[in-house]
Amino acid sequence: MPLVAAAVCPHPPLLVPEAAGAAAPELDDLRVACDAAVARLLDSGARDVLVIGAADRTADLDPPFRGSFAPWGLPWEVRLGDGDRAGSDRLPLGLLVGAWLLNRQPVAASAGKGWRMSTVAADAPAGTCADLGAHLVSDRPWALLVMGDGSACRGEKSPGYADPRAEAYDETVGRSLADADAEALLGLDPALSSQLKAAGRAPWQVLAGAARATGGDWRGELRHHSAPYGVAYLVANWERA
Repeated sequence: MPLVAAAVCPHPPLLVPEAAGAAAPELDDLRVACDAAVARLLDSGARDVLVIGAADRTADLDPPFRGSFAPWGLPWEVRLGDGDRAGSDRLPLGLLVGAWLLNRQPVAASAGKGWRMSTVAADAPAGTCADLGAHLVSDRPWALLVMGDGSACRGEKSPGYADPRAEAYDETVGRSLADADAEALLGLDPALSSQLKAAGRAPWQVLAGAARATGGDWRGELRHHSAPYGVAYLVANWERA
């Protein structure tokens, strides 16, 4: 069955208000955009939702999925999926935040949905990411929740310090997401992306590969683009036109 929709969200731990503490209001607009993007995804007609994010290796995780925000000072466990099996714990950050975002939605919005989670190696070449996306399949209409930040070099106080290439890089990503331009996303250079600490590059290219393999026309909507802490946060939706 075809890919019918996708949502792109960033994964800063501070997205969780309790982890942000007094600074929580600074990301209110980002939370609103993420919630809207995920709600649109769940309303797309997809029966299965695959969450994908970058990690040290490419893998399909076993359900149910569990992780904790304890490394970020918040002793909360997040769970996605039912069952008594051991499943997957210690979710990487992108999948952890993705599960948290999905759990923020009304229970009715998740009714009948099947959940899947996969990682893509952060250093995977663009072609490998595209092939991974092209070979993602489901026996029901499905959607992608794509987790990843833009560059982390947007100023002297950013995690990667200031890099004059970062803003142009993020603008390219923003236009590509707004235009649902799979080829532009596949054109992102892995080496430059790594230098700019853009954690979303590989997951975005998996999305591009999946959309290209599905075919047809796609429309995009860029809901949010900011860099409040020197890290670019982009939120978008893709749907088949």
